[in-house]
Amino acid sequence: MSKTVMVAVLAAVAVGGLLPSAAQARGTGDVVRQGVERLVSEDRYPAALASTTDRDGRVRDYAAGVGDLRTRAKAPLDGQVRAGSNTKTFTAAVVLQLVGEGKVELDAPVERHLPGLLRGDGIDGRVITVRQLLQHTSGLPNYTESMLDAVLGEQRHTYYQPRTLIDVALAHKARFAPGTGVEYSNTNYVVAGLLVEKITGRPLAEQITRRVIERAGLRHTYFPGVGEEGIRGAHPRGYHAPGPGKPLDDITELDPSWGWAAGQLISTPGDLSRFYGALLGGKVLRPAELAEMRRTVAAPAGAGYQPGTRFGLGLFSVPLSCGGLLWGHGGDTPGYSTKTAATDDGRAAAVAVTANMAPTPEASEHAQALVDTALCRK
Repeated sequence: MSKTVMVAVLAAVAVGGLLPSAAQARGTGDVVRQGVERLVSEDRYPAALASTTDRDGRVRDYAAGVGDLRTRAKAPLDGQVRAGSNTKTFTAAVVLQLVGEGKVELDAPVERHLPGLLRGDGIDGRVITVRQLLQHTSGLPNYTESMLDAVLGEQRHTYYQPRTLIDVALAHKARFAPGTGVEYSNTNYVVAGLLVEKITGRPLAEQITRRVIERAGLRHTYFPGVGEEGIRGAHPRGYHAPGPGKPLDDITELDPSWGWAAGQLISTPGDLSRFYGALLGGKVLRPAELAEMRRTVAAPAGAGYQPGTRFGLGLFSVPLSCGGLLWGHGGDTPGYSTKTAATDDGRAAAVAVTANMAPTPEASEHAQALVDTALCRK
């Protein structure tokens, strides 16, 4: 879920077979297939999955590697994974729907709907706007920086209330005055989730399901219930290494409540590809709200983002090597990392790997580059 690319040297794993879908091209020149296989054979991810959609709507699914290091079972085609921070795009979409319904104003203070929630050292909900939450310009400290190690260890099975996550953040000083900087913070989206619940009077999970998942026609995406630590459908297991050179630990089962509105969703590469295509295609938001989502600011310099990256409202834009922009998000969460994007002309791609800490120094970059390759191939 963190924006930081964490690097560790992990043990190599054997390469499993490619599982082609009926629609998938099998030629040796299929660069996406080759890229997925390299993520396993060279970058040493246990498994890599991908799904692509071309301009004509043709979908191709890929899987390489093993879905379980113990049994050596092949990775399932389009298996479910923890989608991490892709959840933010879903949360932002719900907020923007409420904007379109006249129930929220993007440039109104958070205090209007959540009085007294945000108070701390340099933190005041009376001067932080809804837009600043969604665009990471609020200055709110990132709660996950204080608790990630615990979540990976002794608190792996702990259930967190959203307000507990806010309290962790409020124990720290504001990063900057609202609107004067840009810095990625998961805290922004926990506040946005509470905003959704306050305005609708309904659980966030229900609102994301009804307003986004069902509207976009996603069949394998869901918001885990309270206390639900497993993954429901066919899935590759997720792995984590506690340090460089350490063995891979199976971390598939955990309580995902620590991510909530910022990172709790479970999905598949196919559904994520479909979602971003539906979003850009106007099936989730009306034109005015989609335009607001695509109003961007430059990503912070020196923070590891690709050159030209810009932050919208729950959406990033990045220049494509073949010209134009990709729009998407991605997510890193214990056990899994996903890279997702779509373009205005209907292309979409999602890549998922089964270790959130990159096994080799360039592994995460290679996964991101594969998304560019998938969108730019002829």
